[in-house]
Order: sequence, then C-alpha cells, then structure tokens
Amino acid sequence: MVTTISPERLAELQDEDAEYVLVDTRPADSYESWHIAGAVHFPFGPEEELDGRLEDLEEVVGDAERVIAVCAKGISSSNLATRLESATNEFDVAAVDGGMKGWSGVYDRVEIDVGGDLTIVQVQRRAKGCLGYVVGCSETGEAVVVDPTADTDEFEIAAEEAGLEVVGVIDTHVHADHISGGRQLADDLGVPYYLGERAARRDVEREYTPLERNQVIAVGNREIKAVFTPGHTSEMITLLVDDAALLTADTLHVDSTGRTELEFSDDEGERGARMLYETLHRTILAEPESVVVLPGHVTVTAEGEFAHGAPGEAIRTTIRDARTGIDLLDLEEDAFVDRMAEAGEKPANYEEIIEFNRGAADIPPEERVELELGPNNCSA
Repeated sequence: MVTTISPERLAELQDEDAEYVLVDTRPADSYESWHIAGAVHFPFGPEEELDGRLEDLEEVVGDAERVIAVCAKGISSSNLATRLESATNEFDVAAVDGGMKGWSGVYDRVEIDVGGDLTIVQVQRRAKGCLGYVVGCSETGEAVVVDPTADTDEFEIAAEEAGLEVVGVIDTHVHADHISGGRQLADDLGVPYYLGERAARRDVEREYTPLERNQVIAVGNREIKAVFTPGHTSEMITLLVDDAALLTADTLHVDSTGRTELEFSDDEGERGARMLYETLHRTILAEPESVVVLPGHVTVTAEGEFAHGAPGEAIRTTIRDARTGIDLLDLEEDAFVDRMAEAGEKPANYEEIIEFNRGAADIPPEERVELELGPNNCSA
C-alpha cells in the first residue's frame, strides 16, 4: 500500500527546504493555472499504467531520491505512486492525502506585533492567500474574528493559542473568492455576526448585526471602528483597531488594490473603480503614515508562491509604504479606472460563492471546497 503524507506535512517539508521532488499529475491547464510551489508536471490518470513512461518520469524527477505525487483529490497521484513503487526501488515514494483539495486547507498563524495590549493573529490560508484575523485585548481576553474562511476551527485554534475568547465575528464584505465561515462560526460560538450596514442593499439574507459608518465596538479595552470603504464592493468596510492597525480586506493589499468588477460588472467595474479611487485617496491614505495595513489577501502566483513575503511571515505594510510603493496609487482617477478594467481572469465560480455568502443559495458542505479550488484572483 502506497505511503501518504498529509498536506500539513508537505507544508513542513516546504518550510524545511527538504530534498524531494513534488510531481503534479493533473492535466496541463490545471497545473499551469495553479500548483504548489516547486511542483513539476507529469500528467497521469487514475487508471493509467506506467509501462513505457518510466523513463519519461525519471527524466522529470532527475536524481531525486524522494518523490511525492499530488493531484486534485489524491486518486491519480496515489495511482502514480503505486505504479512507481512497483516499477523501481530507486525512489522513496508517497502521495499527498486529499491532493490539492487537501492542500487548500493548510493554514499558518502569525502574531502581528503592533505594540501595547493589542493582540492580532493573522490566519493565512497557504494555497489561496486568504488572510483572516483574530483581534483581541490581552488584558481582558476578549477577541473578535475577522473574515474567517469555512475552516472555522482554524480561527478557534488561533484564538485559543493566544489565550482569547471570541465574542464576535465580522465579515468586511460579501466575499467572492471563498466561502465565508462568518455566520457559521458566530452560530457555533453563540456570538454576534457583523456586516457593514450597506449589506442590506446587496440583499444579504443571513441574519447579521449591521455596523454603521464609523461605529465603534469595544473588544475588552480595545476599540474597533467600522470605516466605510466602498469600491471592491458597495458595502465594504475596513476596520481601524486602536488607531494602530487597519484591516483593509480587499480594499488595499500590500502591493496592489482589490478589483472592482465582480459586483459592478455592468460597466466593467467603472462605478466601483471610481468609488475605490475616492476610498483610497480620501479615506485610507488619510490615515497616519504609521498605521499598519493588514490586508485580506496576498496574491499566490501560478507557481504557488506568495507574491509578497512567505507563508508563516507577517503579511503587512504601512500607510506610508503603501503610498510610496504601490504604483496604482500614483495614477490619476481616469487612468486608475482604466487599469481596473484590466483586472484579468475572475475568481473561479465567484457568482455561486457570492450567492452562498449572501445566504441566497445553499451549497452542500462536500461541494464548497471544490468551488474554491484554483487561483485566487482578487487583486487588480
């Protein structure tokens, strides 16, 4: 029986710079659009024989002693690993349990140091670049969770490790790239679930507590202000924490901005782009230069690498560094709008994901992860 390793163990091997070759057996288009960092390609079917292809595979893996196979769900890769193990004793062979579907559930937790008694834990989804947060008061032990994915246990673990009790859950907007776990986590913990008050205009059917413009909620001795920042979506809020950190979601990333045409598709995002331009220049960049910017995503390249930083490292910038380092912020309004119209390929299945996150459609749990598989395309 072929050996399997967990996706989490594969992540550890990545971080350790261990010696192995990762062989991706999916079709070429799947591999080229989204794969794990360092993976090489060798297409192989779930019932395919290795006869006549062993030399080709040996050429792909070179002089490696350890070969790890991965596919979409762990079926084709297990077949390749089994065939390879039977054909030769040259390699230590394993397959990734659950394949890319399993890989999409690997997380890292990073504490963000902003000083004082404020605790912020950035919860990073390694395969997709989704960034959620646990924001708490170390004096009282209270915390809120911001923008959790459907893997809600990861956020409960992050809070527990930080010695915090979750007293509320906030979604900054109706997400288009991933299934939100916000309402579910709030229900599981028996705490309020918050969205910006303008979520009503998007016909959100899930029960939520609306946050008004500039409303401040207390989390222990810490204060979180809901700042109205439309553009990526019409109801978007960002969260200013103790005037020290700004959770910008998909309004501002560390090296770009969020795209604007997923909701505002009728005019290719122009209305959203003009909203976002005003939001960026009149609201976000008006904050003090020292404020730490904590985004909702980091781009994961087609090669499977973070475009900024690395998993397990804090993904952050400051108002000052964003203003001076992001070329998009130097553009005049019309040029900015034109640039937003060229945001590229949309996130996979985004319309269905939006409908689920609004509460307008139900998706069985076993189908939710598959809707999210593929590259995250939230940046402009």
